[in-house]
Amino acid sequence: MGAGADPGLGRPLGAGEGPGWARLAAAVAAALPPGEVETIHVFRPWKRDGREWGTAVVTRRAESGAKLRVYTARYMLIVRGKERGRCKVEVREVALSPAEVLAQVMQATTDRTGDAEPPQLIDRAVWYRD
Repeated sequence: MGAGADPGLGRPLGAGEGPGWARLAAAVAAALPPGEVETIHVFRPWKRDGREWGTAVVTRRAESGAKLRVYTARYMLIVRGKERGRCKVEVREVALSPAEVLAQVMQATTDRTGDAEPPQLIDRAVWYRD
């Protein structure tokens, strides 16, 4: 699920790591405090025509504490060509849901898209150093 090797670390990138994910993490941090993030599920990024797309589902506990606020976070990074490095990100709140329902929706999304890999739950520390 990684996106190649990290030249600075000399190891393959893990889920949710890389330049596009870093920009997405910054956008999510601008939308909600990193300390309030409950879960981060990342879908396998895909590349085509010099671009990379990545999607994450991020949750945080609602004010009532009984449900989760669900956010869809997406990026598109240009990885080749004269516009290389340009990135578009979007973070949008999409639902208020019990945790059990979220797990079912994540599985149904995997089944519906036919992706061989389900979204991967990553630790908040991958994106944020508390």
